[in-house]
Amino acid sequence: MANPSAVRRFDPWRGAIFAMLLALSVLFLLPTLGVLLASIKTTREIALGSLWSFPTALYLGNFVEVLSNPAVHCYFLNTLLVTVPGTLASTALGVLAGYVFAKLPFRGSNMLFLVLVAGMFFPPQVILVPLFRLFNGMGLIDTLWPVFIVHTALGIPICTLLMRNFFSTVPTALREAAILEGASEWQVLTRVVLPLSLPALAVLATLQFTWIWNDFLWPLIFTQSDDKRTIMIGIVNLKGQYSVAWGVQGALSLVASLPTLLVFLFFQRYFIKGMTMGAVKG
Repeated sequence: MANPSAVRRFDPWRGAIFAMLLALSVLFLLPTLGVLLASIKTTREIALGSLWSFPTALYLGNFVEVLSNPAVHCYFLNTLLVTVPGTLASTALGVLAGYVFAKLPFRGSNMLFLVLVAGMFFPPQVILVPLFRLFNGMGLIDTLWPVFIVHTALGIPICTLLMRNFFSTVPTALREAAILEGASEWQVLTRVVLPLSLPALAVLATLQFTWIWNDFLWPLIFTQSDDKRTIMIGIVNLKGQYSVAWGVQGALSLVASLPTLLVFLFFQRYFIKGMTMGAVKG
C-alpha cells in the first residue's frame, strides 16, 4: 500500500503557473500557425476568409514561386553578406574587449566599460538621422556597408558585456600558469580561455546571427534598390498581381526562418561540449 505522505499533493500555485505558461505558449505560436496555414493555401482561399482553417488540399505553389524567384535569391545573398561578417566582427571585437576588461584591467577601465555598455540603452531611432546623414555624405547609401557597420557597432556592447562576465569566471590561476610556461596574452586567450568559453561564444553567435538576420529597420533606411534589399525587406516587397501575396509572403517567411533555426541546431552541440570541458578541479 502506498504511503499517503509519498503522494504528491496538488499545488495550486504550480498549476496556475503551468496554465499561464501554456496560455503564453499558445499566444506565441498562433502567429506562426497563421503563417504556416497561409503558406499552404492559394490567394483565393485566403481572400475568402479561410485563413485559420486547414486547407482541403495541400498547395505548395507558394514555395515553388519563392524558391524560383531570382529576387529572393538576391535577398538571401545580401542578408548573408551582412549577417555572417557582422556576426563574426561583433563577436570577435567583443571577445577582445571582454578579455581586456576581465583580465587586463587598467586605470579608468571600469568607467570605459560603463561608457561602452551604455550603448545598449540608446534606442536606434535616436541615432537614425545622424547615421543616415553620415553615410549619405560618405556615399554609402544604397549599399550593404552601412548595415554591416551599424550592426557590428551596435553588437559590440552586448558582446563585450557577456564575454567580460564569462571571462571573469575563468580562474586567474590558469592565465598565470600559462604565462609562467612562456605563453603570450594572445596564446592565453586563444588556447586557454576561448576553449573554455564555447558555451558563451555559441550563445552569443546565435543571438547576433538571429538579430542581424531578422533586422528590418536598418536595411529599410540604408538601402533603396531592390537588388540591395535583405530578406526581411524582401518579404514586404513581394506582391501579387492585384493584391498582397499573403501565401507567397508566408512561404518566404518560413523559408527565411530556416537559417536561424539551423544555426541554433548547429551550435546546440557546442553548448554541451563546452559545458563538459573542465577548467580547474577542486
